[in-house]
Amino acid sequence: MNFLAHAWLARGGSDDFLYGNLIADGVKGSDLSAWPSDVAAGIRHHRRVDAFVDSHPAVHKALRRAPSRGRRYAGIALDLVWDHFVAKELGLDSTQSQLVLRSYHVLGRHSAPARLSRMVPALIAQDWLHRYADYNFTCRAIDGIGQRLSGPNRLAELLPWLRHDYPRLEQDFRQLWPDVTQALGVPPRLPPFQP
Repeated sequence: MNFLAHAWLARGGSDDFLYGNLIADGVKGSDLSAWPSDVAAGIRHHRRVDAFVDSHPAVHKALRRAPSRGRRYAGIALDLVWDHFVAKELGLDSTQSQLVLRSYHVLGRHSAPARLSRMVPALIAQDWLHRYADYNFTCRAIDGIGQRLSGPNRLAELLPWLRHDYPRLEQDFRQLWPDVTQALGVPPRLPPFQP
């Protein structure tokens, strides 16, 4: 899961809890004592979600289908693909989400950890979270992340597989998402949009 899924799963908490969930990938180590308690709780929540997702049979099934050369990087790509399906599930291709706007507001109020400091302003300015509903945009985001990694762009090499395997990845998501939301005790769908 990436930013959007983590935001959805943390939406019932305080803004600090949401912030912790959004920036957790940029925080190293288990000592979270430097963070306010709600932020630290959000970071821990994010890590529990990641552990659950990483151990889920649907994710293992998808990873086994990935090309062997790129399998080591496929989990990164799948995190963004899951966000694409969350965006579709939440109807972000046709409506502006209050959750996304809240996430941008929370991220904009705080400085991001160093590992995310260059990405977060672009994420907000270019409205990535709404745009994940567009699979072509999601694939471009995967390619962009691959460009920031050292060595050849192994994520870009996965794009043909991700496009070809789209129907099966969607089936995997349909198994994964209800299990994640049930494990965390949150409803899997958004209520109707309220302007």
